[in-house]
Amino acid sequence: MIKTSIAGAVLALLPAAAFAQATLTAETTSPGSTPHYIDTTLAAALDADGVATMQITEGATLTNSVQAVAEGQLDMAPAPLILPFLLSRGVGPYSGVGAEKGAELAGNIRALFFSAPSAQLFGHYNSGAIQGIEDIEGKRIYNGPPRGAALTTGRAAIQLLSGLKDGEGYEGVQTPWPDTVSTITGGAVDGWTLPEGLPSGRQIAIAAAGGTTLYDMPSDLLNSELGQQIINAPGNTAYSIPVEEYRAAYAGNDITIVTDDDTFDTFALAFAQIVPATMDEDLAYQITKSYLAAQERFETGSPRGPYLFLSFGDIDGTSQGVCGAVTMKLHPGAVRAYEEAGHSIADCVKP
Repeated sequence: MIKTSIAGAVLALLPAAAFAQATLTAETTSPGSTPHYIDTTLAAALDADGVATMQITEGATLTNSVQAVAEGQLDMAPAPLILPFLLSRGVGPYSGVGAEKGAELAGNIRALFFSAPSAQLFGHYNSGAIQGIEDIEGKRIYNGPPRGAALTTGRAAIQLLSGLKDGEGYEGVQTPWPDTVSTITGGAVDGWTLPEGLPSGRQIAIAAAGGTTLYDMPSDLLNSELGQQIINAPGNTAYSIPVEEYRAAYAGNDITIVTDDDTFDTFALAFAQIVPATMDEDLAYQITKSYLAAQERFETGSPRGPYLFLSFGDIDGTSQGVCGAVTMKLHPGAVRAYEEAGHSIADCVKP
C-alpha cells in the first residue's frame, strides 16, 4: 500500500492560535476510486481550513479499516455500511471476532457524513467470450477483492443477473483492489462486476485495452423478489441515473452502455465516513463543518462530483440506509455542525 501524507502550507499564513490543528490517520481505497476521491477532497478541505492534516494510506481493504477505526487504531475511513453491520454480529469477515466483541467494537463507531457513490455494474470486452448477460455460465468472472462488502455485492449481482452462485455456475476471481485493472486487462477473466462511481477511472483504464460493454441490472430482475431483497439488504440502496447522463460520462471512451429502458438502474453501496466514538467532539464538529462548507469543491472537483450522493442536507436516516437493519449514529460533533448549518437530523441517527 502507498502511504500519502496530505499537508499544506496554508497553515503558515494563519494565526498560531487560530486552530489546534490535528494530525489524523486515515485509510482509503485505491486511486481512481470514488472513496479515494472523497477522502482526498476532504483532506484538501481540512488542510485549507487549517483543521487537520490527514495522513492517508491508499489501497486499503476497508474490512480491515473499519475494524481499525472501531479499535481506535485509526482516526477515519470510508465504510460500506454492510461492514459495521457484519461487525456488530461478528459474522462474515468478522467471524473470528465473535458476536459479543463485534457488538462492542461496532458500538465504538460514529459517522460524520454519508454517501452512496458506488453502483454495481457488469462488464465484458466486446471481443471476448461473453457477448451478453446470458453468457455468464461457465465463465471466469472478477467479482471483487478476496473478502468484504464489494465481494458480497459482486456475488449478489451475478446471482441476480444469471441465477448462478460463485463456484457453482461460474468461477469467481478475486484479487486485492490495486490488482483489479491488471487482472481484467491481462485476460485472466471473461467478465467483471464492480461497484463503480460515475465516471469510473477504473472502467476507463479497462476500456483503454479494448472496447467494453457495461450493463445495469434489468428492471424485471431488479423488481423481482431477489432483486428487492438485494436492494433492501443491509448496506445497499437503490440507484438510478438517466442513461444519457451515464453515457455522457464515458463519452470519448470505447465503452458501450446497455440498459433496458431510459435509466441506468442498479443498487449502490451506502457508505458512512466513520471515526471512533472517542474522537474529540470539537474536532468532529470542525471536520464536519469544513466538509459541509466544501460542497462545491466536492461537486466540481471531478466529473464524478454530481454523482456522489453525499449528505449535504437533512439527514432522515432512511435515505442514508442507517435507520433499518443497519444502525449508524452520527458523532455528536457532526450533529452540531449539521444543525448549526440549518439541517434537520432524524432522532434515529442521533447518538
